[in-house]
Parts: sequence; structure tokens; C-alpha cells
Amino acid sequence: MRLLVLEDNEKLAALMAKLLADNLYSVDTVATLDEARAAIEVVDYDLILLDLSLPDGDGGDILRSLRRAGHATRVLVATARADVVQRVETLNDGADDYLVKPFSLDELLARIRALLRRSCEAKQAVLVAGRLSLDTASLTLRVTGQVTALPRRELGVLVTLLSNQGSLVPRRKLEQAVYSFDNDVTPNAIEAAVSRLRRRLDGLDAAVTITAMRGLGYILTESAAA
Repeated sequence: MRLLVLEDNEKLAALMAKLLADNLYSVDTVATLDEARAAIEVVDYDLILLDLSLPDGDGGDILRSLRRAGHATRVLVATARADVVQRVETLNDGADDYLVKPFSLDELLARIRALLRRSCEAKQAVLVAGRLSLDTASLTLRVTGQVTALPRRELGVLVTLLSNQGSLVPRRKLEQAVYSFDNDVTPNAIEAAVSRLRRRLDGLDAAVTITAMRGLGYILTESAAA
């Protein structure tokens, strides 16, 4: 899952980005409204963590623009503005949650997981194929019932392929799900990540197959043995 952090305090932005990356999320950090708009134009984020007081304006403008355009992306506002009227207005504008600074990073992570869980419940909370199942809110993978750890990028590939099981997933969509803007993505990076994922799943006897469609993308299906 890919998240956007809009926060102009460099230290806090770095802390939040590290927290999220350590918990297997792909993260982009931006400090201005213009940077956020540019990022949202090219990436379909699962959640946006939004400050209101920014150098070039009010973060609420981003929220209102998203909702006017019909975007259902989860938005968690994290701001120093503690006024009740401000909180009510922001929630009415379409924010999914509101957290006042200073806050605990543990609470931030819990709120993010809760919002993503709601989003997953609206779709499908647990994805199943072959002998594996994946909880999309907690990013917990099980193979034949046993919890199994995967590196973040391979997990991101698996989440995206499972979410589109049986359908072609374009390479570009996988890149968006796995790599942040500050990652140095080589031409064969996705191919390498998919190859590593295949080997791990084969070694675990997960009974799924990832098929490459040359020049197009990848399809995940259950193996005949499943």
C-alpha cells in the first residue's frame, strides 16, 4: 500500500515516513500543496496523511478538491489546530479522521491501520489464493495458516496482484504500488521483485502462479495443484 505524507516539518515528516516504511508501507513525503497536487496526479494513494498549516496555503484545499472530484482516498488530518470548530469543519469537508499534534506515533499508526481496515472492508479485507491468505489492513500473510514474512517490495507486489487476481496488472501499476518517488527504480526492478516473489512462493508451496505477459504486465492465478 502506498501512502502520501503532506507535512512541512522535516523532522516530523521523516519520523512518520520511517514509521510507515518500518511497517511495510510505501511512502512519499511532500511539504507543499503544489507538491501534493503533483503527486496525487500520478499516484492513486491508499491514504493521505495531511497537515493543514502549510507554507503555500491550507491543506484543507487538498481535501476539498479530492472530495469534489469524487476521490474516496482515506484522509487522516494531523495538525496543531485543536479548535473544535476547525475539527468539525474538516470532518464535514470529508476527512476520515482528525489527530491533534503533538501525538503518539503508536496512535498515529493505529489510526492509519483502522482507516485502511475500513477501506479494505469496503472491498475485501482478506485476499485468498491457493494456500495463501493476506490481510490487507495489517499486511499479514499466511501460507497454509502459518504467518510468513516478506520483504516490503515483494509484499507490495503480492498485495497488488492478489487484489487483481486473474486479471492483468500492468507493470506501471506495480511500480506505483511498490516504489516511492525518491527510490531509484532500475528498468528491470519490477521483474527482479516478481522473480524473487515467485521463488519464495514456490518454496512455500503456496499453490499460486505468477505469469508474465511480455511487455504488458503480470497475472496471478491459483495453480492447478491448489
